[in-house]
Amino acid sequence: MVPASVLSRSKFFFMRNAAVLNTVKTSAVKKNFTLASTINTRSSVLSRLLPASRKISAFTSKRQFSTSTVWRDVAAAALREEPVAKTRKRTLINSSNAVAYWLLGTSGLVFGIVVLGGLTRLTESGLSITEWKPVTGAIPPMNKQEWEEEFAKYKESPEFKQLNSHITLEEFKFIFFMEWAHRLWGRAIGVVLLAPAAYFALTRKTSPRVNNRLVVLTLLLGLQGAIGWWMVRSGLDQEQLDERKSKPTVSQYRLTTHLAAAFVLYSAMIWTGLEILRENRWVKDPKKALELFQELDNPALRPLRRLSMGLVALTFITAMSGGLVAGLDAGLIYNTFPHMGDNYIPSKRELFDDNYSRKEDKSDKFWRNMLENPTTVQLNHRILATTTFFAILATHLYASRVKHIIPKAANKSLHTLMGFVSLQVALGICTLLWLVPIPLASAHQAGALALLTSSLVFASRLRQPRAQIRILTSGLYAQYLKSSKEGASKVLSELLNRITVELKNGIEITGTLKTADQYFNLKLDNIRVANEAKFPHLSAVKSIFLRGSTVRYVYMSKTDVDTNLLQDAARREAMASSGKQVLGR
Repeated sequence: MVPASVLSRSKFFFMRNAAVLNTVKTSAVKKNFTLASTINTRSSVLSRLLPASRKISAFTSKRQFSTSTVWRDVAAAALREEPVAKTRKRTLINSSNAVAYWLLGTSGLVFGIVVLGGLTRLTESGLSITEWKPVTGAIPPMNKQEWEEEFAKYKESPEFKQLNSHITLEEFKFIFFMEWAHRLWGRAIGVVLLAPAAYFALTRKTSPRVNNRLVVLTLLLGLQGAIGWWMVRSGLDQEQLDERKSKPTVSQYRLTTHLAAAFVLYSAMIWTGLEILRENRWVKDPKKALELFQELDNPALRPLRRLSMGLVALTFITAMSGGLVAGLDAGLIYNTFPHMGDNYIPSKRELFDDNYSRKEDKSDKFWRNMLENPTTVQLNHRILATTTFFAILATHLYASRVKHIIPKAANKSLHTLMGFVSLQVALGICTLLWLVPIPLASAHQAGALALLTSSLVFASRLRQPRAQIRILTSGLYAQYLKSSKEGASKVLSELLNRITVELKNGIEITGTLKTADQYFNLKLDNIRVANEAKFPHLSAVKSIFLRGSTVRYVYMSKTDVDTNLLQDAARREAMASSGKQVLGR
């Protein structure tokens, strides 16, 4: 029996404290409170989720709570000030495997268009289409008259006038179809990305985390098309060519930007797809996942984890330096290795030529030679490629010494990475020695993407799990999974939604929660505010959502005090009457 004095104090606290009413109003709990003057008993929400024959004893106990009709009008008016936001029916922590396979498949299309773009450049076909028609350009010329009109447009370009004035209509058709196929492939990627993305979002097969990434990917893909035309324009505008003192070719800066955007788009798809598959495997087999988490949490892996991300960055930068080499045709000079001419490094005068400076005071001499001098650009690419090779080799040697602490999957991916970098170095040297033949040059470009892929796989397999995934694969998940194979998916989907509400952005759970009881009795000691400006009172913690009809409030002071309402109602009345803010849990 609850003492009358306690009930009286609780009436004042619930009905006269505006801060508490506001907390209840703005909480994410979709709950109807019955105002009555009786003592009621109800089962917790989680216990009602389970069939009667499968209820777990920890969640079937009845809980008492008190409500009152006193100050009914005051409470109702406060709650009617603003409508309570409706919660989603379902919020996923992770996405479906189908989303992962779709992203990986789309990344394969991006891989293909990068290779095709390289072939378009190597066959000098990129300037054959002098107009940008995103929709109607998908249809090529269909008869002789249309071909003659298209050829006439090309004859007005600087490339035809200065380099290709001898080509025939049949030869023009070849370079036209190379560029047309490249653009058509880009349009196809747009359809393959946008249509499934909309479907997965509408059918709630993607988590909010992945939805945000898909928005960025879509914007980046649209931007990539604009960058492509911006690049082509640099080779069609005679004024730009005169300013660069260049033959009719695209700017190496714009070419590298186009390549970088493609690499970023590809990397984001690969990383997200691998993340979804990995986390779904962990949720499917919590026992193995927890064992892997122990390996990944080993502090000795921290240096290797940093090295893996460094290798990804170094591989990307080396590939971009290769884009500058391609844009300047720098692979057609110094076709020897390891020498460059008679020496390992050309003379300083050749590396930093005054002729590349455009200012009278020569203040731009250094950076222009670094980015525009073919000799210097080739040397930079050699240095970066050599650095990448030895960095991966050093990582491989270091990992072999500590392989007992490295997860097996990560160790295998490191062996693959070592193999790809060796192959890429061999392809690069052969391409240089044999004067950049098209098959070898194309293979070298594809090898750069393959090397980046293997470095991403290696880094992803050393990545530690997110807090939400840790909870899902802990005893909370396993306990319900063991309760019943039949109906377990329904229970787990409900838990998935509830945990997502708890773990909003800015809140971190410290430590590993091994049992369901530890999770449901979460204390302030287990919670840290990552962004104090955004969550000054930790108001995002809503244990009421999990605890069913039991209502408990927390006043969070500088000392993180967690006090039960019925045990300390008098102190809370004093705080409320003095105007201090009280927030609920």
